[in-house]
Amino acid sequence: MRNHGINTTGARLRRWIALAALALGSAAASHGAVPEASDAPQVPGYFRMQLGSFDVTALYDGHVDLDAALLGGAARPTIDAALAGAFQARAMPLQTAVNGYLVRTGAHLILVDTGTAKLFGDHLGFLLKNLQAAGHAPADIDTILLTHLHPDHAGGLLTADGRMAFPNAQVFVPKADADYWLSPAAAAAAPKDKQALFGMSRDAVAPYLAAGRLTVFEPGAALREGVRALPAPGHTPGHTAYLFSSATQRLLVWGDIVHNAAVQFPHPEVSIEFDSDQARAIATRRALLGEAASNRWWVAGAHLPFPGLGRIGSGADGAYRWVPAEYGPVHERP
Repeated sequence: MRNHGINTTGARLRRWIALAALALGSAAASHGAVPEASDAPQVPGYFRMQLGSFDVTALYDGHVDLDAALLGGAARPTIDAALAGAFQARAMPLQTAVNGYLVRTGAHLILVDTGTAKLFGDHLGFLLKNLQAAGHAPADIDTILLTHLHPDHAGGLLTADGRMAFPNAQVFVPKADADYWLSPAAAAAAPKDKQALFGMSRDAVAPYLAAGRLTVFEPGAALREGVRALPAPGHTPGHTAYLFSSATQRLLVWGDIVHNAAVQFPHPEVSIEFDSDQARAIATRRALLGEAASNRWWVAGAHLPFPGLGRIGSGADGAYRWVPAEYGPVHERP
């Protein structure tokens, strides 16, 4: 396994974007005159559950189609067998959800990650619509916690005309990610074809910075009551998970720890190309999977099949299994 440095992140993200665009274009061409599935609207993409006295709402932003060739770190037959067990195959695009999570604590209305807006195409950018369908206005949100500054997590901070989509929110960004993606020096030193990614990150947070609504925090900093930031580096330098605690229950909103549930739960050693430091991302994944499984935490994953809420069971030889949340009633608080 090669330990890819931070300076390869942009190349991997560009490849991801290009593969997604290619897959979307190929899918459209293959339909010909037959109406596409997107012509028939899906129901609003939100899902609610309770965590102690907190209300948690999963919000669907859309999906990207990833190439199985992006997955590495295990033998091809091992990866292919895991895909086949989930009725997926290397020859087909792997549909990958993009999710955000809204947590109402009573004192705060907190959004973890904001989705993509339309930066990667029309199959994304539905988080605001689903937020409103769930009964909330963007102006209701007072806190935004970003797991990292990749465009599919921070792009939704802006409206189509570049204004703050969440005008009353304080945005929290992990320092190591801010130091890299918001640094003029890092951007200037980056290859030309990578600089667009720095621009996306800077643009996303710029109006919040100008309005005094951007907080860059160090590991261990206090954020909001009932929320703890857990450093989870590897996918990006400052990638961060957030642990929500209410009564005896815990929810770990972990960002990009897993991109393909069929492969990376039974084989945590499998990495994905756009992790900035693959060895560190693998170590982080193993650590968080073990901690979440042993503590029976709820987990929320940005790229797990929507709603991306569930628990983790442990198996033999370091393997894990994903146990998704069941649909059930949610009791409103006064």
